[in-house]
Amino acid sequence: MTDPDLDKAYALQTPDDNRRLYADWAKSYDTGFAADMDYQLPRLVALLLAEIYQGPGPVLDLGAGTGLIADNMLMRGSFDIDALDISPEMLATATAKGHYRRTIEADLTRPLDIADGTYDAVVSSGTFTHGHVGPDALDEVIRIARSGALFVLTINAEHFETRGFAAKFEELAPKIGDLEHRSVNIYGGKATADHRDDQADIAIFRKR
Repeated sequence: MTDPDLDKAYALQTPDDNRRLYADWAKSYDTGFAADMDYQLPRLVALLLAEIYQGPGPVLDLGAGTGLIADNMLMRGSFDIDALDISPEMLATATAKGHYRRTIEADLTRPLDIADGTYDAVVSSGTFTHGHVGPDALDEVIRIARSGALFVLTINAEHFETRGFAAKFEELAPKIGDLEHRSVNIYGGKATADHRDDQADIAIFRKR
């Protein structure tokens, strides 16, 4: 049976909505939602990073949640990874896995307390799925990356046009290069709920 909180996750509108939902979801997220829905975005992001990126980092896992990207990254090499998420409960679950160099509790709709040019790569799966994190967050994400840094970010396909991500990438053209978009299914063949055919855009690019 799929986790009943999926529709609530898709409907999030504010940072406080996010904090409340994931405080309740943190302990069962991996074994409930991720397993039941065959959630494959974290694995796809990790595979793309391994294909393109030479490491060793530091890599920022943006909206890291319970650390599903790191679970898959560390099967494919050794990386220095930091986790950033708005939910302290999700970060606590991720921390317990021992994958991360450090964790950062932060709200992507606000300026980040991270120095310019800190990261060699930035990855994310699911962060740009919910309504409260819009395309303007990309400005801060790019700021904290070094020149030449690799980005592998997933964006819910339904939000890509309606929330202004397509226009944002056009605006960012002077700051980024080698932009590629790949369409993928968010969930695998085991998913049985209404969302099993949902798609995401994976944006792959580098900071100029």
